[in-house]
Amino acid sequence: MIASVAGKVAAIGPETAVIEVGGFGVLVHCTPATLAGLRVGEPARLATALVVREDSLTLYGFASDDERAIFESLLTVNGVGPRLALAMLAVHSPNALRTAVASGDVKALTMVPGIGPKSAQRIMLELRDRLGPARATAAGMPDGRGGPSPWREQVHAGLLGLGYSARDADEAIAAIAHEAEAAEAAGREPEIAALLKSALRVLSVR
Repeated sequence: MIASVAGKVAAIGPETAVIEVGGFGVLVHCTPATLAGLRVGEPARLATALVVREDSLTLYGFASDDERAIFESLLTVNGVGPRLALAMLAVHSPNALRTAVASGDVKALTMVPGIGPKSAQRIMLELRDRLGPARATAAGMPDGRGGPSPWREQVHAGLLGLGYSARDADEAIAAIAHEAEAAEAAGREPEIAALLKSALRVLSVR
């Protein structure tokens, strides 16, 4: 089991990152939010889960041990594979998934591409006793340092990693700022994955 990788970020793609570890470039599949927190040429540490198949060894990377734990719990559900589990974490944070499962929020799970109402009900039934309660977080202090929310920087980096120019990224961020500000005003931490999707929608219609 490869529990984590740490090293310099060699490359960032739409769905993967390459981390240099001991002279090797390790390909890691990540959510958009995790990729947004990486910088090419800078050191990074990712919690990881290795998925073994007959014809492949695939490493999935996460910004926190909590995300990895949720990912591994999702894989225990019948019919949920690594790609769908990663898609669920791309749409919802670990706490949002815990809340959705605990409250029976079918609509929240059907927001994930590939999950219909029946699948959502089955997933919630199987996960109800596995995810635990939502964990308390300090609003506006996601990094524990008490500074301003880093969502702008993370979304900006994510768009650059996807090949957009800095100018395009700045314009998209300006267009979606109201979404993040509304979440902060309500005492919630803005979800980077959701903001990235909104930014991509803005750029797609330009």
